[in-house]
Amino acid sequence: MCLIAVAFRAHPDFDLVVAANRDEWRARPAAPAAWWPEHPDLLAGRDLEAGGTWLGVTRGGRFAAVTNFRDPSERSASARSRGELVTAFLIGDASPIDFVRELAARASDYRGFNLLAGDGARLAYLGSRSGTWHDVEPGVHALSNHQLDEPWPKVRRARAAMTASVAAGDDGPLFDMLSDTTAAPDHELPDTGVGLDWERRLAPPLITGADYGTRVSTVLRVATSGEVRFEERTRDAAGAVTSTAAFTFARPAP
Repeated sequence: MCLIAVAFRAHPDFDLVVAANRDEWRARPAAPAAWWPEHPDLLAGRDLEAGGTWLGVTRGGRFAAVTNFRDPSERSASARSRGELVTAFLIGDASPIDFVRELAARASDYRGFNLLAGDGARLAYLGSRSGTWHDVEPGVHALSNHQLDEPWPKVRRARAAMTASVAAGDDGPLFDMLSDTTAAPDHELPDTGVGLDWERRLAPPLITGADYGTRVSTVLRVATSGEVRFEERTRDAAGAVTSTAAFTFARPAP
């Protein structure tokens, strides 16, 4: 998962709105979003190589998503899968802040990551490379492959689209942003050590290419009324949508 925009209690009608693109090597097998047979309250896609997930939600309203921290020098064959972090939070009962606090002490077991975890009442963030963990303040935020709200071009676009979407109560601006292949000017690109050609390729919200790119786009809305809407769109190498999985369910009343 390489781009996540969140609106946490930014509108009286919505506790949480999420828009996310998962970028991954296309050869890595994955299953589309579905209810997991062994955890029937968990809705998420599935990484079929390591068994975890990049983003998910539960019937009770728990939410989590992870991105990697971009650092090409970081290599560890023994590192654990970051996708297990999302699954562990979703099937557990720890509060968001307790989960990230405990995880911070063992974050070195994984390659660099950013984790968002929420339970409806609170949303917490952990950036493993900085060791930063804290509650996320109500408002609109975005995350890519650096720290939360780092002003990369795609992060700024994501925050702007989320702000517009929340104000309008419409998913259109979010899916438009998640489908945006507009390049960023070179002077706005970060320098993360992957070289200029890759920085250019990775700069748009939607990344295309036969080897690596955006695999799925997801929009999640958790209304204060308790209605949860989840839509995942699978994409091909050119960025076209090849299938859609949509779910609507009611979160139990507190």
